[in-house]
Amino acid sequence: MRFTPGTDLAGTTLGALEDMNPLKQLLDLPAAEKEKRGLLHTPHEIAQQPATWRSTWKLFEKRLPEIQEFLIKAGLQATPDQRPIVYLVGAGTSDYIGQCLHHLLRQKWQCEVEAVSSTSLLIDFSDLILKDRPYLWVSFSRSGDSPEGVAVLQRALAQQPHISHLVISCNAAGKMTQMITGQDNCLSIVLDEETNDRGLAMTSSFTNMVLFGQALAHTWSAAEYAPIVESMCTAADSFLPLASKMAITLAELDYTRACFIGSGVLAGVAQESALKLLELTAGKVKTMSQTTLGLRHGPMAALDRETLFICFLSTESTRQRYEIDLLREIERKQLVGASVAVIGCGARLLPEIENTQILAPVGHWDVPDIYRPVIDVLFGQALGLFFSLHHGLTPDSPSPNGAISRVVQPIMIY
Repeated sequence: MRFTPGTDLAGTTLGALEDMNPLKQLLDLPAAEKEKRGLLHTPHEIAQQPATWRSTWKLFEKRLPEIQEFLIKAGLQATPDQRPIVYLVGAGTSDYIGQCLHHLLRQKWQCEVEAVSSTSLLIDFSDLILKDRPYLWVSFSRSGDSPEGVAVLQRALAQQPHISHLVISCNAAGKMTQMITGQDNCLSIVLDEETNDRGLAMTSSFTNMVLFGQALAHTWSAAEYAPIVESMCTAADSFLPLASKMAITLAELDYTRACFIGSGVLAGVAQESALKLLELTAGKVKTMSQTTLGLRHGPMAALDRETLFICFLSTESTRQRYEIDLLREIERKQLVGASVAVIGCGARLLPEIENTQILAPVGHWDVPDIYRPVIDVLFGQALGLFFSLHHGLTPDSPSPNGAISRVVQPIMIY
């Protein structure tokens, strides 16, 4: 069934949806109340994303000649056997950016592309670099000040000068950006300041760095990607009101656990959504993420009737068959309290799954699964926001005991 809490949303205009949109209601609160409730930044940073994606695409177009020149020097136009191994580097949410991009970049660049966290690189540096092989590291960091990101970049520049570095961040003053300025075989991209989230949780920064990564995949086919960007923006405009409405409804049901699954790059969306809900509720909602088929190999034991189950449902027929079979198995075994299948870009045909609600905007935008992370993660962000409020927390700074902070605190580097 399509999600219709309290009213039939099919055929409802976007203007009418906005009137029912809990996210818009938060945006319309008086400034004093927003400050008191910790809502000055996070709702706005979630809501602004489709508009910021257009700005990020324009930035990419503006710097395209420079990017092409850099990637050619890094070896991306060499014969396939001579192209570099590409590492997508980041920590936490910034690592999940790589998880949402590696399939697309591998297809378009025709070379080995792997998401490797900076937390792993810091500890396993020598094990992860093959001698006499060319590398391109694409590092993602909202602040550019992540201690692990700074440390591994510093080490690579000193010990492996043959590695090319592309650093993408949202903060011009970040250490990583400053470190590579003027360095050979390095390029820095700083996204617009509005993507540098002021709230604790990465929202705009995440989706805009993912979108820039998608654009990088189309460095030599920009005309092919331009209409996809516009489709993603218009789909997100329709999806956000529905995502917010469902998120607040689910928050009021007070689930204590949540499990997110996805296939392909949508597994990265599942990881990021699980982290958003965990962060924004200060761990009051325990979360996990798995690949669709991976869940069946043990982790399914963690599901119970206190669990909210979220599947980012593929529109590719073979993947979707596996996902629907899993959803039906979970229904048959009565393993969870509620299950939701998400298709952020809508679909021409929606599958029938008896006890799973399908969250999809009315209509269909031509956005293949491989580009969907920036849209579908909006639901994970909305869940985090409204569950945070349900638990009496302040979403801009939801960690009352200081366990986590906007920029991860420095660590001893060995």
